[in-house]
Amino acid sequence: MSYKVIEKENYYRKGIYRHFSEDCKCSISMTGRIDVTGLAASSKSRGTKFSLDFLYILAKVLNSREDYRMGYLWQTDQLICYDVIHPTQYVFHEDTETCTPVYTRYDTDYELFYPAALGDLERAKQSRAYGLDAEGHPNWFDASYIPWFSYDALNVELPDGYLYFAPIVNWGRYREENGRLMMPVSVRLNHAVADGFLLANVFRLLQREIETFCEERKPQAAV
Repeated sequence: MSYKVIEKENYYRKGIYRHFSEDCKCSISMTGRIDVTGLAASSKSRGTKFSLDFLYILAKVLNSREDYRMGYLWQTDQLICYDVIHPTQYVFHEDTETCTPVYTRYDTDYELFYPAALGDLERAKQSRAYGLDAEGHPNWFDASYIPWFSYDALNVELPDGYLYFAPIVNWGRYREENGRLMMPVSVRLNHAVADGFLLANVFRLLQREIETFCEERKPQAAV
C-alpha cells in the first residue's frame, strides 16, 4: 500500500473539502441504470462470469481518477490519495444465507485480474466467517452485487460525521427495457471529496469502459 499526502491548502477542492469535512459532514449517493447488453453478450460468448467482468471494469473506472482514490488518516488528520484501490467483492452462501467478504487485488491486465478474482471467490466459498478486515485493507473499496432484484433505488448509511472516503458501489440484476439490458448501479461517495459531477461521472465512465471492454474482446473475423 502506498499513497501521497494531499496538501489541503493546495487541494483543488479546498473550500468544498473544508465545508463538508467540518461544517456539514455528509455523503452523496446516486442510483442509475447502465446499458450492459454488450457486456452480458460478451461474458456469455467467452464463458466468463458477468459479475467479475463488471468488477474489473468498475475497478478500472475508480482507479482512473485520483478523486475516487482518496483516503483520510484520522490519526494524523491527513488527506491522502492511494496509488491504487482494490475491490472487496462478496460471496453468498446459499445454505446459511450469509456472505463472506473477498479481498481481490486490482490489476490493469484483465487476463491477470480475472483468474485471480475467480480464485479468490472460489476459496471464499469454503469459508463461513465474515472475515471483514477493514483496518488491514485500507485501500479497498466495497463492491457488492445484489443479484436477486433489479432495484430502482438503494441507499447506504454511514455514521454521521464519519470521514470515510472510499467509494461504496452496489449493483443489481439487469432487466430488459425496450430491447436493451439495463442494470441498476448505486454509488456512494463522501461529499468532502466528491460532488454531483464526480458522482455522475462514475456512470459515464462505466458506460464508456463497457463499450471499450466489449470492443477489445470481439471475436476476430476469419481471414
